[in-house]
Amino acid sequence: MISEKTSQTLELLKILDQVAGYTSFSAGKELVLDLIPTSDLEEARTWQKETTEVRRMFEEQVNISLGGVRDVREPAMQATRGIMIDASVLLDIRQTLRRATTLRRTIGRMRGQYPLMAEIINEAEECPHVQDEIGRAIDDKGEVKDSASPKLAIIRRDIKTAHDRLQGKLNRIINGPKAQFLQEPIITMRSGRYVIPLKADHKGKIKGVVHDSSSSGATLFIEPLETVELNNAWRELQLDEEKEVRRVLLALTDLVGEESERIVRTVEILAYVDLVLAKAQYADALNAVEPVLLDFKARGDNPNHPGSIIQLQAARHPLLRGHVVPIDVELDPDTYALVITGPNTGGKTVSLKTIGLLALMAQCGLHLPADEAKLTVFAGIYADIGDEQSIEQSLSTFSSHISNTIHILREANERSLVLLDELGAGTDPAEGSALARAILNYLVKYRVTTIVTTHHPELKNYSVETPGVRNASVEFDAETLAPTYRLIIGLPGRSQALAIATRLGLPEDIINDARSMVATDDLVADDLLDEIQRTREDIRRQQAEITAIREDLERERDELQARLDKIEDERRDIVNAARRHAENEIKAFQKEIRRLRNDMRSAGLPLETIRAIQEVAEKLAERAGEPVERQVEQVGEDIDWIPKLGDNVWLDTLNAEGTIVELDDSEAMVQVGTLRVRAGLHEMRRRNRSERRKMKRGHVREYDGSPEPNYERAESPGLELDLRGKRVDEALRVLDVYVDTAYRAGLPFARIIHGKGTGALREAVQNFVREHPLVSKVTRALPKEGGDGVTIIHMVPL
Repeated sequence: MISEKTSQTLELLKILDQVAGYTSFSAGKELVLDLIPTSDLEEARTWQKETTEVRRMFEEQVNISLGGVRDVREPAMQATRGIMIDASVLLDIRQTLRRATTLRRTIGRMRGQYPLMAEIINEAEECPHVQDEIGRAIDDKGEVKDSASPKLAIIRRDIKTAHDRLQGKLNRIINGPKAQFLQEPIITMRSGRYVIPLKADHKGKIKGVVHDSSSSGATLFIEPLETVELNNAWRELQLDEEKEVRRVLLALTDLVGEESERIVRTVEILAYVDLVLAKAQYADALNAVEPVLLDFKARGDNPNHPGSIIQLQAARHPLLRGHVVPIDVELDPDTYALVITGPNTGGKTVSLKTIGLLALMAQCGLHLPADEAKLTVFAGIYADIGDEQSIEQSLSTFSSHISNTIHILREANERSLVLLDELGAGTDPAEGSALARAILNYLVKYRVTTIVTTHHPELKNYSVETPGVRNASVEFDAETLAPTYRLIIGLPGRSQALAIATRLGLPEDIINDARSMVATDDLVADDLLDEIQRTREDIRRQQAEITAIREDLERERDELQARLDKIEDERRDIVNAARRHAENEIKAFQKEIRRLRNDMRSAGLPLETIRAIQEVAEKLAERAGEPVERQVEQVGEDIDWIPKLGDNVWLDTLNAEGTIVELDDSEAMVQVGTLRVRAGLHEMRRRNRSERRKMKRGHVREYDGSPEPNYERAESPGLELDLRGKRVDEALRVLDVYVDTAYRAGLPFARIIHGKGTGALREAVQNFVREHPLVSKVTRALPKEGGDGVTIIHMVPL
């Protein structure tokens, strides 16, 4: 449990006040100001994820405004006791419910992108019948409509009629013969009744009831007797209207009372949404990051380590204005207590507050003003910072600090974070130093994560000698006599008194006298610390230069990569354009060839016409790089050929012949051996006469399985090789020749039929083809295509 005193000491309440400035309505603001840091890890992580999710919604410009929402919980609960709700408040209830409906539907549609917010807003109640009834009875100006009830519509109609009659009667009086008795020809109102201004000198000239007079007494405001009944009728109708309006509002109040629990629940859900939106807006304003929240776990080689983690890079105190120097804080795996030393006004207390405040903010679901943050979720955070001297309680500064420390030691445990400012200060230095070391001993013994600031030099040695404790210091520039506010982990602070006095002009003999009174070991230690800090500063400066150079190189690399990508895109565009142009040229060529073929089909053309067509075809064929003789021969052969079922066709893509077994308008299924191949009609042709003559002479023949077939290069041996019945050595010789021929013929794959049998031939074939350099892949045939009796080989591409 985080106490309110800790929140006040570390100024969390000021942070919450700033966050509250981003809320949209009072219930959300109230929720922010009442926010208490959680000590539950999962709850803290959920809060952080909610803030991150809303920040992402802001980036993606999702409309999640809470405009028009009001805290209507009190009137809703009063409605359960029959206390009438005003029309304007009923309008606020309707607008609040409408906004809940809009958010629920808007975010609900994006549940996949924003699951946490969708789950939250889904709990809001739309109460559609309440919205409808209020909208039917009350307009956007908060007035009860004429249509709120039939009786109200009649009354208001009658009021208008009565009003018109009354006005008409009064106008006739002020514009008639008696107008001379009036101060002005006007109609005004007194005590809710229409009157006219009569000159006091002409009192009695117009009979009526006097309702008022002017301050000078020169004018009497009278209600003419002629209009008394009309005024009475008009006023009675107004009273009837008020009664009916009240009845309508009471009916709506009863309806709200029936749904009061759902309305209150909806306002509370919207208040929580307002809280998360305010957190996200505050995080954006601080340019903050989501911290990584971790549980306590074993770290390093120190068995006494409680398992806490504090890692802050470039952390900034959110309440500081102007140029804020960020600090880096990291407790290594063996450290859980940090002792910060250094001169006054050097930033020790600010560093201490920054660490404590950011831990509280993280456990409130707030993002942290840092470049990176990893923190343990502490069960308790305790702080004793600043001068809390109390005159009323007769407590000195020392007594006040000790009282706070006693309370902290009583409450803290291994899951706590303790922050102590100026430990052991305000009393005798020797006793204060001893007391400070004893308190640190207690905290370290009980495994409490602790950060303290002190001026006692003895604590520097204590930090070096005690496991789990480490020194830290705030940097001080002796040249400018000003602190840099930079926190340095691992180095103790050094005394700057002599250096500052020298810079300010204290006589040198006094400085030397003072130096002689300081122990030699202390002077040597100070000189060593000074040298270490100078070396550290040189390394930091060099590191900054290296980082800048690396960033420049990365930026130049990115620019070059972008230029290369642009060049590659341009090259790809040029290649694609050239390809499209070539494809268009080929299509035009093919179209022209088809036209010429159609012309040649016509019988009875003169010989000169045919020769002219052939000459044009030769020129077109030369452009496409294809022999014209083949085109002319194919024209003669294929001029009247239309593929039919059962036709033997040649597939150039497979260098194989097959039979058409299925046929449609644009494709055919061709049986090639035992395989079926689907091909386009444009991919198949009949063999011409010369090819068929060569087949008959045996120049090109189907592979018959002989040991050494005589193939010409690029002629297919067929897609199947049947090795059944052959001995292993003979089968492998045949297979070797077949694979070589199939590769040179450009076959993409082939089927090797070896049968199942004892499995010896199958194993020999599969081992052979797996090691063959021309085979890229070996697979077993599907069950319906031969199963274990057939091996399919895929050839290496030519």
